[in-house]
Amino acid sequence: MDSARPGRHPDNERPRGAVPADADPLSGAEGDGDAAPPGSGRLRRRGQGELEAQVLAVLRSANGPATAGWVQEHLEGDLAYTTVITILSRLYAKKAVTRSREGRSYTWTSAWDEAGLAALRMRRVLDGERDRDAVLARFISALSPGDEERLRVLLARADAPDDPGNLRDTEGM
Repeated sequence: MDSARPGRHPDNERPRGAVPADADPLSGAEGDGDAAPPGSGRLRRRGQGELEAQVLAVLRSANGPATAGWVQEHLEGDLAYTTVITILSRLYAKKAVTRSREGRSYTWTSAWDEAGLAALRMRRVLDGERDRDAVLARFISALSPGDEERLRVLLARADAPDDPGNLRDTEGM
C-alpha cells in the first residue's frame, strides 16, 4: 500500500482512460456507479442528480412547507442531516425550492412541479449556449411530428393576448 495515494486503495481505482459501462455518452455523466456487488451490504452510489430528485419528490409529497428533519425522515436510506441541508441549499441556489425562516432554521417548499423543473433545466441549457438559434433549430428538427405540432399549438396559444391559458405568464418563464 506504500505506492497508493493516502486514503486510496489501488484495487478501487479505475485505470486511466477507462470509461465506465454506465457512462452517459451525451452528457459525459457517469451512471449510478453501482460498484457494490449485490448482497455485499455496501450502499450503492447514487447517480448524478438522483438525490436531488428524491429530495424534491419528498418535498412535493409534503402538505406544505417542510423542515430538513422532516425531509430526512421521509427519504429512503440513512442520510445525515447535514447532507439533507446541503442538497436543499443546492436546490435553493438552483431556484428549485424556496425557503422561509422559521425560528433559527428554515422550512422548504418545492418551487416547481415536475414539468416546471424540466422546463427550468431546458432553459438553463439554452442559456448556457452561445448560438441560441442553432440550438433551437436543432431541437425543433429532432422533434417527432406530433411534438412539433404540439409546440406550434403552444406557441400560438402563448402569443394570444386574451387567452387565459397564455403560457408566457407562467412564473417567470
